[in-house]
Amino acid sequence: MDTQNETQVRITTADPSALGLFGLAMVTLVASSQKLGITEGLSLILPWAFFLGGMAQLIAAILDSKHNNMFGTTAFGAFGLFWFGVGTSWLIQLGVFGETLAANADPKQLGIAFLGYLIFTLFMTIGAMETNKVLFFIFVFIDFLFIGLTLSSFNVMYEVTHMLAAIAELIIALLSFYGAGAILLNKHFGKVFLPIGQPFGIFTK
Repeated sequence: MDTQNETQVRITTADPSALGLFGLAMVTLVASSQKLGITEGLSLILPWAFFLGGMAQLIAAILDSKHNNMFGTTAFGAFGLFWFGVGTSWLIQLGVFGETLAANADPKQLGIAFLGYLIFTLFMTIGAMETNKVLFFIFVFIDFLFIGLTLSSFNVMYEVTHMLAAIAELIIALLSFYGAGAILLNKHFGKVFLPIGQPFGIFTK
């Protein structure tokens, strides 16, 4: 009887969370500077929106899928595509695709999109409770960001809600920088170099 030898090859990939969080940190830092009035215009936010907010998070999503990490894949993938969508919307508003599209741009449609992402982020926030505390608070402030963006897009208490979005976005950037650095250094040194907090343990068996 012939015997067949089976060889199993295990392919490992690095944890992409640091890359994904760095991409989120960079784009929210630059975008928040415009909302806070530190910088002006959208033109030089676009490269960071497409390459860091979009591409870096999509790369992280693809790599997380190889770890069978559905939460990370969904989060990085959804927010990576968000920045491609927002960046393209800004290009339309700036008239890059012609005057007809720019003239027919209704900011309220962006508000509807922000509302959709708010709904998505709320249940992702619940899931983040069982990851680590840094990521959980990043999602909490993403919730506040989308609340501010949604309401300001519909011109509801614009000054207040716009500032809410600006401050939330800046805090997201700072927390994401910390999270990226902590994950990178903790993995690199093989110990807790920077704490990120244990999961809350509310929904685990």
